[in-house]
Amino acid sequence: MPQRKETSEAALVENQGKILIKETAKARKIAFVGDHLPRKCGIATFTSDLLSAIATAYPESQCLCVSINDIKGGYEYPEVVRFEIEEQDLSSYLRAADFLNISNVDIVCLQHEFGIFGGPAGGHILAFLRELRMPVVTTLHTVLREPRPDQRRVMQEIISLSTRVVVMAERGRQMLQEIYAASPGKIDLIAHGIPDVGFVDPAFFKDQFGVEGKIVLLTFGLLSPNKGIEYVLKALPQVLEEFPDVVYIVLGATHPNELREHGEAYRMSLELLAKKSGIEKSVIFYNDFVELESLKEFIGAADLYITPYLNEAQITSGTLAYTFGAGKAVVSTPYWHAAELLAGDRGVLVPFADAEAMGREISALLRDDIRRHAMRRNAYRCGREMVWSNVAQLYMQSFEQARLQGTAPSRKSLLTKTLDLRPPQLPALKLDHLQRMTDSTGVFQHANFSIPNFAEGYCTDDNARAFILTVLLEELGQDRESVCAMATTCASFLQYAYDPHTRRFHNHLGFDRRWLDEQGSEDSQGRAIWALGFGVGRSPYRSFQFISGQLFAQALPAMTEFTSPRAWAFGLLGIHEYLRHLSGDTLVNQTREALLSKLVDLLDRNSSADWPWFEQELSYDNAKLAHALILTGRATGQQDVLQRGLDALRWLNQVQISGKGHFLPIGSNGFYKRGGPRAEFDQQPIEAQAMVSACLEAYRATSDIWWYEQSQRAFDWFLGWNDLGLELYSPESGACGDGLHVDRVNRNQGAESTLAFLLSLAEMKLTNNMMTSFRKPTANGN
Repeated sequence: MPQRKETSEAALVENQGKILIKETAKARKIAFVGDHLPRKCGIATFTSDLLSAIATAYPESQCLCVSINDIKGGYEYPEVVRFEIEEQDLSSYLRAADFLNISNVDIVCLQHEFGIFGGPAGGHILAFLRELRMPVVTTLHTVLREPRPDQRRVMQEIISLSTRVVVMAERGRQMLQEIYAASPGKIDLIAHGIPDVGFVDPAFFKDQFGVEGKIVLLTFGLLSPNKGIEYVLKALPQVLEEFPDVVYIVLGATHPNELREHGEAYRMSLELLAKKSGIEKSVIFYNDFVELESLKEFIGAADLYITPYLNEAQITSGTLAYTFGAGKAVVSTPYWHAAELLAGDRGVLVPFADAEAMGREISALLRDDIRRHAMRRNAYRCGREMVWSNVAQLYMQSFEQARLQGTAPSRKSLLTKTLDLRPPQLPALKLDHLQRMTDSTGVFQHANFSIPNFAEGYCTDDNARAFILTVLLEELGQDRESVCAMATTCASFLQYAYDPHTRRFHNHLGFDRRWLDEQGSEDSQGRAIWALGFGVGRSPYRSFQFISGQLFAQALPAMTEFTSPRAWAFGLLGIHEYLRHLSGDTLVNQTREALLSKLVDLLDRNSSADWPWFEQELSYDNAKLAHALILTGRATGQQDVLQRGLDALRWLNQVQISGKGHFLPIGSNGFYKRGGPRAEFDQQPIEAQAMVSACLEAYRATSDIWWYEQSQRAFDWFLGWNDLGLELYSPESGACGDGLHVDRVNRNQGAESTLAFLLSLAEMKLTNNMMTSFRKPTANGN
């Protein structure tokens, strides 16, 4: 093995980097939030290295990590990971914030990348940030030049909720100011950290990999199609003509997301390309995620490093930083980080997806030893500022400045806006009237004032709604005995309503317990499926799970034959709840796909820029259509479906806000046909309930507090913030009037209206519990 030699120039340039005066840390407890090793991704490596660097540089400070899990069960983390967040579980973000608040953490250092957090555009992290009681320094690993609207919203709010933000390139600082209107005073420019390695002759490491005497080209990092490695392979034949001793090492495991979705297809395509090009003897694939010490040896063996990425919009690259700082000559495509770092004869840039240019520049560098070694020295000299010990001091300076500034002002004002310390006061849950409206058969359909109307009998619609309410009441911890008794009555009604011969539910039952129809409407079938899905997915009682599951399996196939959009929507809501518990049911998943396709196709056929809706009319239970898209899009990971549901609901919300700012539902006295007059009355409680529920789902999907505010606006309609300024609900009994007429409240208190109010109230309380159950006072009383 050749002796390890460090040039005298290396010794010189090691002392030419930016020297910082290290001070004792005032931030005694620092929490890093992001991915962490052994998760295989660049953010995990960065978070682990940054935490370790600061812990080493400032041993008087206690460093810990809150890590994000993208797989069930998480990873075998080291002890420094003190709390884990489930990527798609909004409530776990709130629990994590509470953990940090009660742990008296001085500073939170968040690593932000759109792909690692749950919700549209990673919006769940906003709920976490809003709850924190200490300064936050956020490192932005991606800054998009052309963000989607949801990405722009998330980024702007992250900037607002952060005390300071860190970028790793000057281009990132400029974009934050120009595109996201970030204040220059809160932006810190700190380069990507790198290991501190010597300026070593590559021959020292080559025999470890069996490439002694070879010219080594290297690319490393997690493999995915956007890395552009195929263009290096296409360039190699022309390089090998002049330099037959060249060997190209591709180091790195396939990216976990790519592996889950497509397996090793990309790697196999690269290997096949190498064979077809006749260069397989000159290409080595190391399919492994190597530890840092091994990685440094691979980098040390390289004569030339290549980053052929295909996407310009990459503001930072850890792989480029590592090799650049190790004093390697680099050939790269001109993505943003490379264009900035390799300027000034510190590397060579070639056009994207241009194999000929790639081969030409590689050969030119291998041919010109003087230029290549000068490039190495320039890179190594510049890289001394990027070593982790130096980066750790720069981060600590940012932390100390954040502590002097305190928490972000926008976070405090937003917390006030969300009533964080004292949530909106909601009425008490009173079931007196609902219990009065229920006998041993089921829930009566109508009432004369507050007296059940026996003549109108019962209906499946209302008993399905009531069964859903009982499940929510269980989750709220209401009196189990009375709630279970009502759930039993409603479940029995649904079982009796189902006709196994027609495979349909009856809807209307007379007081004499005789069915008044051959089969119910499609909408009533959909509501029954919705309720049964709740029973399977959320009821705590095995008996309800079993009976609901049996009926659900028998009744579901008919859903695909229905033509009612609301029936499809109710079906999708029920399917979602069912799959909470039985996600592996292929038939139910296929039915979800079919119903979703129907609803999306309906939206495609009817929507336009000025009318982004499913039908040419707004009629009843409108928000349920958008609700179904939001819920299903989120559950299936179909961001386009989720976004279309959000867009439709946002438009519907705008249509239903009065000039005075209160909720103004479409009246049932004529509805609202496109281009025609809008019915202002009779306003129905079912519309308010649909809007409350849909907006809360939008809030859970996006973490955008605006949606919560819209749900509160719709709920306030029941409490008197409406056209007449009159309450519809009875605080004494929990009853609700049957609607709002032009001059009065309809004082009949039927089941549909009362259940609309109680369902809305239960959902609001559950959401408030989620938002507040983990918020406890910290030691300093904040």
